[in-house]
Amino acid sequence: MATNYITDDVKKIIGAQSDWVEVFHPVEASEVRRSSPAIIDPKRRYSAPSRVKSERYATPGAPPGFPVNAVRRRPEELEDPLDRSDKDPDFDGQSRWFRPGLPRVPVPLGATLNGGYQYEFFSYAKVGERIMWRSRYHDVYQRDGKNGALIFVVMEDEYATSDGRPLLKALNTQIMR
Repeated sequence: MATNYITDDVKKIIGAQSDWVEVFHPVEASEVRRSSPAIIDPKRRYSAPSRVKSERYATPGAPPGFPVNAVRRRPEELEDPLDRSDKDPDFDGQSRWFRPGLPRVPVPLGATLNGGYQYEFFSYAKVGERIMWRSRYHDVYQRDGKNGALIFVVMEDEYATSDGRPLLKALNTQIMR
């Protein structure tokens, strides 16, 4: 069996939750229009008001997974991650800060892989609305892989409008090895 990385410090972060944070900018029509081809949806329901009114929605909405991609850092927060290598002699290029507002995962493994997403959809974000989001560590567990330990970090992200209407819940698994 590989080294057990699920220490008491790792167990303590399970359940840790960030505060609600407002996404940097409102849902913009141009971003909704560009995201539609990215999900390979030929329908114009996300960008053509005439098409939307002929269906069951009053106004155009963003594709279901749009809130996940609406979250970006503010321009003033864009830093070169390598700048930290001068201040931290142990910096290896991996931050292990998976979500703002959550503690760092205290596991000394260098590689991180995206293990996938699972979505639970509630409603469409509409052009002009503000999106809020928060994250929590849902689970952290270990499995043995062919080349050693694999640490699975499962995060739950919730997205809602600024007035509290739920949009989407996503479970994201990151694999550290």
